[in-house]
Amino acid sequence: MTPEQVKQYIEAGLECTYLKVEGDGHHFYATVVAAAFEGKRLIDRHRLVKEVIASRLASNEIHALSIVKAATPDEWAKLQG
Repeated sequence: MTPEQVKQYIEAGLECTYLKVEGDGHHFYATVVAAAFEGKRLIDRHRLVKEVIASRLASNEIHALSIVKAATPDEWAKLQG
């Protein structure tokens, strides 16, 4: 499993304005920016991402995914300055 594959799986289930995935083949780290996060608490944003890849996590195809940042486009723009 590559970071690019994990990125493709997330993009297939969640429209992202920015998505970066890094990892070593077993443990992955994602920064996800999506309009779907608007009005959602941080935990719900994380759940939304994890639901998209739930079957791959359950099958251990993806061993672990840590969400480094889950932001709306407006939040992300402010963070970028």
